[in-house]
Amino acid sequence: MKAYSSAFLLLALAMPAYADDIAMEDQSQIPTAAAELASEHYFQPPLESELPDNAYGKLVQEGRALFVDTKNRAPEHVGNGLSCANCHLDQGRKANSAPLWGAYTMYPAYRSKNDKVNSYADRVQGCFQFSMNGKAPAADGPIIAALSAYSYWLATGAPTGQELPGRAYPEVPEPEGGYDLVKGEQIYAAQCAVCHGESGEGQKSGEDFVFPPLWGADSFNWGAGMHRINTAAAFIKESMPLGKGGTLSNEDAWHVAAFMNSHERPQDPRLVDGSVEKTRDKYHANDGVNLYGKTVNGQMLGKGL
Repeated sequence: MKAYSSAFLLLALAMPAYADDIAMEDQSQIPTAAAELASEHYFQPPLESELPDNAYGKLVQEGRALFVDTKNRAPEHVGNGLSCANCHLDQGRKANSAPLWGAYTMYPAYRSKNDKVNSYADRVQGCFQFSMNGKAPAADGPIIAALSAYSYWLATGAPTGQELPGRAYPEVPEPEGGYDLVKGEQIYAAQCAVCHGESGEGQKSGEDFVFPPLWGADSFNWGAGMHRINTAAAFIKESMPLGKGGTLSNEDAWHVAAFMNSHERPQDPRLVDGSVEKTRDKYHANDGVNLYGKTVNGQMLGKGL
């Protein structure tokens, strides 16, 4: 690892489709095989034109609106500038971007992140708590009901309990020499800053983010799956720059992911006794490749904003 400076590439944590189109959140800790060939056949979710014109169809549509415009639709539960659709692209439909159709049918499931068997509602609540740095909606409330209905509908016809091709971010091997923050900064400046800003601040139209912030107070917190460099590298390799996914090399995806995640962001809400060191030992030491609690350029990361 080497030192860094200042800028990053587009984690599109992508541009949200607007409220009348839709998407969802990080599928961290999902085991994934190597990336499928481009010609691989993926599960095809239903089309919007197939939605019934009844109460169920309306609930699905509300879930889709929540998914793509989360902050405006559920402002009391979102503490940053992200929406579900920033990590789950194409309104939660895109294969190899943690699509909802690949997640819904795999729950209930044990997750090491909280060391318990999670329902799908639990999983979505975690997205609000970590990726959107907010407050989890009630499991039996209207927000979770709508997002669950949307996920259920996208999974129409999918087999239950079977890991479908494309359900996660395809794993990208770490460079033999490790990641390089200096190279990551250069890649960010050339490929990502145009959308996400020179300082990772994202880009707004009025009060709404059209490109999400990648670090800083308005980004995901240190408990989100995307803070793992290996997870971010997989997302970037597959889908970034937006519209040109697959154009970065594996090494460049790692370098820019490391650069992005070498910046401060909101604190992990699981902070143990006010201690970054204790929190790292409990939650981050064995959670992929990450910089929480590590010192970069003389500053310990993880203190929060």
